[in-house]
Amino acid sequence: MSKKLSNKVAVVTGASKGIGASIAKHLAAEGASVVVNYSSSKEGADRVVAEITKDGGKAVAVQADVAKGAEIDQLFAATTKAFGKLDILVNNAGIYDFKPLEAITEDSFHKQFNLNVLGLILTSQAAAKHFGANGGNIINISSLVSTIAPANSAVYSATKAAVDAVTKSLAKELGPRKIRVNSINPGLVITEGVHAAGFAGSDFEKEFVKKAPLGRVGKPSDIAPAAVFLASDDSSWITGETLIISGGPQ
Repeated sequence: MSKKLSNKVAVVTGASKGIGASIAKHLAAEGASVVVNYSSSKEGADRVVAEITKDGGKAVAVQADVAKGAEIDQLFAATTKAFGKLDILVNNAGIYDFKPLEAITEDSFHKQFNLNVLGLILTSQAAAKHFGANGGNIINISSLVSTIAPANSAVYSATKAAVDAVTKSLAKELGPRKIRVNSINPGLVITEGVHAAGFAGSDFEKEFVKKAPLGRVGKPSDIAPAAVFLASDDSSWITGETLIISGGPQ
């Protein structure tokens, strides 16, 4: 049986752990050659590559901070060198910093916007130059916070609302070039980052579970199959959409 993403090349940013790692593995399992991008966790990225190759897939790890234009260029140069082309970009790299209004600083604002919004735009800009005549596919990982905007998340929620707007705008702009742009907006997914931030087992998690119709938090593997769907021809008439995956409306 032919795989959904045979002969496709994908870049997944921030793919050393969590949702990004799961997406990289799922894309590879469907036949894509995957560039596992990481900013600082080489060990994590190498582990993801090892898991993919052990299962017969193709992957390489490439370091780049996608908040920096020069490093984005290096990321795509390395992609072309490794696999010769580009078909799919998953903009997964992102950071969050929940703070009450009085604790927000210029630095924390710019750090989140530089990666979550500017980095995503610059990475999409570079990818659009590398997509071939058959077009390409951009999948942005946004968040349920773009619409529910919980307390103490003014800056982070604002970055993800921006991602939703960028998704719609770029879908209109790039559609004539056969480039589709969609976003996935996960609810609370338990990842290494969520544990590190202290959300796992917190009142925030309990409140989320109480409100979620399906009664549980998410796992990275709940999100990754949707990325495969959006990257594949199964979704060939879908662009500019925001797919919420959160266990039901809050």
